[in-house]
Amino acid sequence: MTTHDIDPTETSSTPASGGGVWTEERIRALGAITDLPTAGRVFGLGRALSYDLARTGDFPVPVLRVGARYKVPVAGILTALGLSPTSGDLTLGGMRSVDHQDEISSIDPPHTGGDRKKEP
Repeated sequence: MTTHDIDPTETSSTPASGGGVWTEERIRALGAITDLPTAGRVFGLGRALSYDLARTGDFPVPVLRVGARYKVPVAGILTALGLSPTSGDLTLGGMRSVDHQDEISSIDPPHTGGDRKKEP
C-alpha cells in the first residue's frame, strides 16, 4: 500500500506514525463523525493527549460525549482547518440518511380507549 492508497480508517497508516498525510479528501472520507483518537491524529495529537484534552474541554474542535465514548464531527475538523464543511457529502459513499418524519406523522396513531369496537 502506498501513501496514496491509505485507508482513512486504518490506524496503522496515520501521519502520526509516519504512514501518510491527512489531506482534505482523506479527512472527508472519515464520514460525518469519527472517533477521538482518529481526530487527534489529524491534529498531530497522540491518543492519551486527545483524551485528556477532551475531558478538560480543550480539544481543538467540539467533541460529543456518547455514553462512555467520545465522537468528533468531521465538519468541526474541517472548519478548524479552514476547509469548508459543506463543500461535499460527509457520509461514506454518498449515502444520505433518510428522514422518515413526514411518513411517520402521516400515519394515523394507534387507537386506544373506548372508540374501538371489540370483536365478538
